[in-house]
Amino acid sequence: MSKSKKVWILAVAAMAAALFLIVYQMLVVKEIAGYRHRPGPAEEIFKSLGTVTVFVGAGGFCWLWFKKQRKAPQWIIRRVGALLHRLHQPLGWLALGLVAFHGGYFLITDIQNRDIYSGIAAFLILLAIAGYGFFIKRIRNKWMRLVHRSLGIAWVPALFIHAGGSAVMATFLTIMVGVLMWFFGKIKAKQAG
Repeated sequence: MSKSKKVWILAVAAMAAALFLIVYQMLVVKEIAGYRHRPGPAEEIFKSLGTVTVFVGAGGFCWLWFKKQRKAPQWIIRRVGALLHRLHQPLGWLALGLVAFHGGYFLITDIQNRDIYSGIAAFLILLAIAGYGFFIKRIRNKWMRLVHRSLGIAWVPALFIHAGGSAVMATFLTIMVGVLMWFFGKIKAKQAG
């Protein structure tokens, strides 16, 4: 197994590009004078796809919390953990597909919206997450899982800026699941010790 840190290069490049786009949106792009977006008939559907993507991504991330609880004494935790393990990869691909439809629609219908930049930034990070996830088992490198996980965490601030409240809610729920798993881990350790 390789220990080369070169696997970080693309991840750092994706995060740098995303950071550039977010800073560009915040500091350079101004609202266009006289710009008024005229919503199309399908706009609410495509906005909802973006919101669903945030929660799908959060569900995929929750597998991390259950990973160490695979032999938990509580059968429900073992079952949910096994389900999340099976769904982790399909949830990631689903998130990528949903966000592609969401972003594609708004790139075509609302290109003058300044939020496009933070959306592209979040998409770049999600694309990197998917790429590293795809290559985890194909490229034997000790850093691949850490890069994949780090990109998952880096996705959150980009989502906060782009999606706002739905990203905050999804992050809160994900953290609550993590706290519950930590709590059950402590109970398991007490029972064993």
